[in-house]
Amino acid sequence: MTRPNGRTVRDLRRENRTAVLRRLYFDGPLSRFSLGPATGLSSGSISNVVAELVAEGLVEEAGSVDSAGGRPRILLRVAPDSGRMIGVDVGETRVRVELFDLTLTELARAERPLTAPGQGTGRYEVGVVVDHIRDGIAEVLRTADVPAESLLGVGIGVPGIVERTAEAGAVVHGQTIGWDAVPLERLLREAVDLPAGVPYRIDNGARTLGQAEMWFGAGRGATSAVVVLFGSGVGACVTTDPSGPGRALEWGHLKVRVRGRRCRCGAQGCLEAYAGAGALLERWREAGGPAPAGADEETALAALASAAYPEDGGTPDPAAVAVLAETAEYLGAGFADLVNLFQPERILVGGWAGLLLGPRFLAEVERHARAYALAYPAARVTLGMGTLGPDAVTVGAAILPLADFFARGGRREPPAPPEAPPAWTQSLRTRTTR
Repeated sequence: MTRPNGRTVRDLRRENRTAVLRRLYFDGPLSRFSLGPATGLSSGSISNVVAELVAEGLVEEAGSVDSAGGRPRILLRVAPDSGRMIGVDVGETRVRVELFDLTLTELARAERPLTAPGQGTGRYEVGVVVDHIRDGIAEVLRTADVPAESLLGVGIGVPGIVERTAEAGAVVHGQTIGWDAVPLERLLREAVDLPAGVPYRIDNGARTLGQAEMWFGAGRGATSAVVVLFGSGVGACVTTDPSGPGRALEWGHLKVRVRGRRCRCGAQGCLEAYAGAGALLERWREAGGPAPAGADEETALAALASAAYPEDGGTPDPAAVAVLAETAEYLGAGFADLVNLFQPERILVGGWAGLLLGPRFLAEVERHARAYALAYPAARVTLGMGTLGPDAVTVGAAILPLADFFARGGRREPPAPPEAPPAWTQSLRTRTTR
């Protein structure tokens, strides 16, 4: 039956299920009585939806509370074991794979380091990344002794722009890591041994970071926010609707200096060429700083931070201090652009380099940001650190299939029909992994 507004009875039932699941997920445990005003549904609708969800094992009882003069009210919650998700962070130094239950409690994790084929190039073989994801997924399922059929999906955060195509699924344009139209979803479906009905959700890593902070971290309660991913590269996610997904920004390729330093993307003067972790280390070496030779990027950046902020009371390294001071101003100018463009309520800093350096020089970044931004929006924004730590991207990646699951009213995605891979796939894979 179709209603005048075009919605069918099935649509309304799905929306009611979605409303109940989301409210129990974010605010539960709740009683049936509390779910009514929380969702705007009638008591009859609540009873019907809850009965369905309990019968399907998605919702379970979680104790009781006293009521005013009546029988105790049964509390309900989303059942943690009713589904699992995998979150993958394809970073620029490692691939991290984590398995979560439906409440995003970690069940297992696996990490695989990424070693660039050329020192400092930041370019990785597509086949190596696919193999790391395949092996990581197999490892976490084996470690937690979880059947692959229980997965609601695999979410993956990647550097670069993600295009969705009818033929190849998610295609990644990762200019800074040397990926040109890589059909990552198709390659994973060929390589990973998962049931056909398990969906892949691939998106920009900054967006998955932003999603995690808005759902569970420092962005909760904000009407609008920009979450910055500060690592080997620099990216951001802007969210103007807390209930919806954010939008990834290639913020690191905002131009901060005409004819400036050469960026990994090939252009000149990008913010990333001054504020990315690799750029910081390069400028430290150029200034004569004692950057450790042969160390990985995270170890070398930790050495730079220690040199600028010695914990033993020693003399700070002047080159490290100068590099970080200049970086703080460039980041402040970049933050000012975010303030002027989006006028967010909050700007939050995450990413491994942000977690390392942010607590030490965020106040200086904020000082420059407020000086460069327009006074009115600058006075209404707060700057702070993300609260989810180094796992924020994997948590946000796992949210991608979870959000889809909720949007479908807690129903699994139907299996995709079997399809023979086209002949061009192998040639494309060969080209992109050279």
